[in-house]
Amino acid sequence: MRKGLKSILQAKGPIEKVGVVGMGYVGIPSAVLFADSGAFREVIGFQRDSPSSGYKIGMLNRGESPLKGEEPDLGEMLGKVVARGTFRCTSDFSLISDLDAVTLAIQTPFKNPADLIPDFTPLREGLTSVGKHLLRGTLVVIESTVTPGTTGGTARRILEDESGLVAGRDFALAHAPERVMVGRLLRNIREHDRVVGGIDPASTDRASELYRTVLSTGKIIPLTAKAAEVTKTAENAFRDLQIAAANQLALYCEAMGVNFYDVRAGIASLKEEGVTRAILFPGAGVGGHCLPKDSYHLEKGVKEAGRDLDYPADADSLFLLARRINDFMPRHMHRLTLEGLDRAGKRISGARVAILGWAFLPNSDDTRNTPSAPYRDFLIESGADVPVHDPCVGRSPGVPISHDLREVISGADAIAILTAHSPYRGLVPGEVKAWTGKERPVIVDGRNLVDPDAYIGEGFVYKGIGRGDKNRHPLP
Repeated sequence: MRKGLKSILQAKGPIEKVGVVGMGYVGIPSAVLFADSGAFREVIGFQRDSPSSGYKIGMLNRGESPLKGEEPDLGEMLGKVVARGTFRCTSDFSLISDLDAVTLAIQTPFKNPADLIPDFTPLREGLTSVGKHLLRGTLVVIESTVTPGTTGGTARRILEDESGLVAGRDFALAHAPERVMVGRLLRNIREHDRVVGGIDPASTDRASELYRTVLSTGKIIPLTAKAAEVTKTAENAFRDLQIAAANQLALYCEAMGVNFYDVRAGIASLKEEGVTRAILFPGAGVGGHCLPKDSYHLEKGVKEAGRDLDYPADADSLFLLARRINDFMPRHMHRLTLEGLDRAGKRISGARVAILGWAFLPNSDDTRNTPSAPYRDFLIESGADVPVHDPCVGRSPGVPISHDLREVISGADAIAILTAHSPYRGLVPGEVKAWTGKERPVIVDGRNLVDPDAYIGEGFVYKGIGRGDKNRHPLP
């Protein structure tokens, strides 16, 4: 008589060896925390030895983090677990056959959101590599954000086809979505509650056993696999919606000639028991790997559910409308730039517009889906010369990134702040104007980073998102 999965896992004993597939912003801190927990004998990071990312293997094995920008404690902890021998990185996926648990943290983008078809190619490749070497009693956890239904559907089929085993009978399978923000990776993994959804109770229990080892204040929230998938996609779709509401209100404030930030403070002042009016901040656009795509995963999931959706006739999806608003903000930055240059008596064609910030988050090197990219494209299409500065980003394919701020600003007709990097907060308006060498340069603030009056006082034309009170300021 064949043993059930619960019996197989009990006979196997505690998880001792862990693998993490995908050495990126999620995989690296997860592997390091597993290796530092003291709960496991060995943690192995798996990374394809590709031309674009194979360099990570050598760096990680030397105890060097390939993630730049500010990531508190990550570099120190990585060096410690490598020196201790509890973590190493490899491209040899055959080592999976010796592990008790494997997690996958692989990107799941959309090539064309209009058709709601995600590009699962990297995830499929990862699942195939795991499945080929999967043995009975192993736990497989998908941390990637996926379309609801993927864990028990596509992922399960790939693993079963490649291994010849049956999920829920021979091996455990669960979804435990990451909930991290660049710049606070270790802290988020430790402190945020962890949603864990198995395809059956035994899988949920085994995955919960794995993640309890790295939680400090966070707790396990056990769900079904699909409920965990919906939780993650809805969580990000809702945040995207909140940002879109702030962006739309900012556009309204600009049109009505008032300061969004004054309005926001007034709204947020209404506080009593059970009442909150907190509003997020507007900005030049929404970037990163998660928010620009997770609403599409949610929409795809409900379409694939096979049931009729009861929803107002002919009404657009609220979440997809939010996506359109947030995707529009780089276009609005372009318009503010055109208006600013026009007020300064300068045409966009032939103008030099300096972009400050290529990463999508402050003090980070993460450039995934950065709103700076479409903004730059709009400027180039308009005939502008567009140098880019970023103090954290080392390189970006096809886009020269300078670390010399004065050189980038030199000769600029307009300066556009796309990222709230700390060095930009300390800029002195008079010095910046001198660097431009222009009598009436333009400053376009996409993150409410600078003092409008200080720049206007130095002769700048100021434009800022949500600053209807300043965008039509008198010119000296």
